[in-house]
Amino acid sequence: MNEDRLRSIQAALRDEGMDAWFFADFKGTDPIALSVLGLSSKAMVTRRWFYLIPAQGEPLRLCHQIEPHSLDSLPGRLLFYGPWQGWQARLKEALAGVKRLACQYSPNGLIPALGRLDAGLAEFLRSTGVELASSGDLVARFEVTCSPEQEAGHYRAMAVLLDTVEMAFAKVREALKAGLPLTEYALQQAMVEFMRGRGLTSNDPPIVGVDAHAADPHYEPGPSGSSEIRPGQVLLLDLWGKETAAGSVYADITWCAWTGNAVPDEQRKVWEVVAAGRDAGIAKALSVASGPVRGFEVDRATREVIDRAGFGEFFIHRTGHSIHEEDHGNGANMDDYETRDTRRLLPHTLFSVEPGIYLPGRFGFRSEVNLLVRDSDAVVTGKVQGGLPALLA
Repeated sequence: MNEDRLRSIQAALRDEGMDAWFFADFKGTDPIALSVLGLSSKAMVTRRWFYLIPAQGEPLRLCHQIEPHSLDSLPGRLLFYGPWQGWQARLKEALAGVKRLACQYSPNGLIPALGRLDAGLAEFLRSTGVELASSGDLVARFEVTCSPEQEAGHYRAMAVLLDTVEMAFAKVREALKAGLPLTEYALQQAMVEFMRGRGLTSNDPPIVGVDAHAADPHYEPGPSGSSEIRPGQVLLLDLWGKETAAGSVYADITWCAWTGNAVPDEQRKVWEVVAAGRDAGIAKALSVASGPVRGFEVDRATREVIDRAGFGEFFIHRTGHSIHEEDHGNGANMDDYETRDTRRLLPHTLFSVEPGIYLPGRFGFRSEVNLLVRDSDAVVTGKVQGGLPALLA
């Protein structure tokens, strides 16, 4: 970590009303700390280290005597400890005068991605008189804020994903009209090759599911056990990818179709509820132009629409997730269901809005878009699916 990044972190601490940011790691227990500080997860470090960045002044590096070089890449005053009483005394002295201490902590354990501070160490820190505060918004500022180049790459990846959907729908249409067999797995592999041929990579292949498989949010078609795509089914495609260059960020979308002629009334109604919930979530996220919006608020706006329509029990996951170099990033999730995510939607961060309704054993729909928060507003970065297309109409 260089001086410029340090100064940026200290300015952010002052903006957030924090007195300091506390980091501690033992054998990789806090990957967020390693990433924010630019430390290798492969270094041979067998003893716990501590790092404290104050809002003003010089940071503190605290390492065990047997591993004095653990934090050589970081700026700050270097101290050592040997016996356990040593690190406690050093930290107690360093924290004198600190009131609000940011750390990888989530009140009441609500955001597991942030919960890296162990309960015992939290007890010790509180015993020094500090108030523990979540570092969630700080992590987002320094972990998932996109550069202009990353934003441009996201848009290019989004264009490829949308083209992939069109190719997949056309392939299904052609196979059904010709009476040729086409399985979920075969369509998935065609999508993988199409995306790869246009410069995208992904941690996992797309989800392709029909009917009951579409009602399983994380269904994975395989070479065996994959269903044949037939006329008169719900078809769900969930795909994500990024460019291969280092630092590229993902795009992630879900589109659905009906593999027959006219869409039946039941399927049309369920789709319309999903789309209405999605649009309510988008509208709430776009209101960041007029004031702060937190992740749970987007989920709540989406979920209220689906609850009112009588399908709340079948919407069984959060509304959306942070997107960055990993498809599920370390920023705010759109969640008041699995967790209560109070993190803010921050400038130059990406996230998904993707409600779904899943009727077990029958069919399911999900509609997913991505949004980018800009300096003073937010935008949807790709197309928003309108009606449910009937592929044989």
